[in-house]
Amino acid sequence: MCPAPVNNTDSRGFIIPIGGGEDREKEMQIHRKFVELSGGEDAFIVVIPTASQLESTGPDYNDIFRELGAGRVEYLPITNRADCDNPEFSAMIDEATGIFMTGGNQLRLSTILGGTLVAQKIRRQNAAGVPVAGTSAGASIMSEHMIAGGASNEAPAEDSVNLAPGMGLTNAVIIDQHFTQRNRLGRLLAASSYNPFLIGLGIDEDTAAFIRADNVFEVVGSGTVTVVDASELTHSSMWNAGSGEALSLLGLKMHVMGEGCRYDLTNHQAYPPREHAEFCSLSDLSDDE
Repeated sequence: MCPAPVNNTDSRGFIIPIGGGEDREKEMQIHRKFVELSGGEDAFIVVIPTASQLESTGPDYNDIFRELGAGRVEYLPITNRADCDNPEFSAMIDEATGIFMTGGNQLRLSTILGGTLVAQKIRRQNAAGVPVAGTSAGASIMSEHMIAGGASNEAPAEDSVNLAPGMGLTNAVIIDQHFTQRNRLGRLLAASSYNPFLIGLGIDEDTAAFIRADNVFEVVGSGTVTVVDASELTHSSMWNAGSGEALSLLGLKMHVMGEGCRYDLTNHQAYPPREHAEFCSLSDLSDDE
């Protein structure tokens, strides 16, 4: 599934996968930047708490974004596929200047939203310039291919990761979350080996990748984003590995990127913070996109 097409007069909105466990009480750096990109006091942020089964999740995020100065915040209590046909919910997404998907279970999120009008509208709004953020499960579903589960704390193996269709806001990456905290490098390597075209993003807790319309992202938060680039893979044993057999993957490139680092997903190039002046800051971009 390719991202929704962009009109000639529009620029695609930011895609903001967050690794979960984000700071919700102190600096709230990630949420603050999302509110700014959504319009600040003029923002209308729609929260989709579907991945979570806790009734408090939607109201909690409403409070966070209001505290950070968003002009209007609403959450959509979508708990089944029939809810996705609610015309009131559709109208809110059409009006939104920012969309946020919470954490929980990514399979719950994909099986409820997948192929519905709500999912289509989220894709179209992002193509029209609206930033879409998601944390934990909400981050995983953003890519075309979604990591639905798999083993942590293990070497990459033939059956160490389970994939499912995602929302397709981007088809350039595959995303894993709670990355360092749950030691998920092995399953991200396995996921990347299925199709070396995809760049693997392993996102730590309280960390986000703010992906711009030009496919350059900046790391924001207290942790790191691990980039697995398999595009120059010289050998992979995935195609003939037996069940549970450890993989051989030769020629991989990996970057571990802290706050302020940038990565060009198109040209496969990493940049350190505060260098390479051709990449302007997020604040410089907020008015343009």
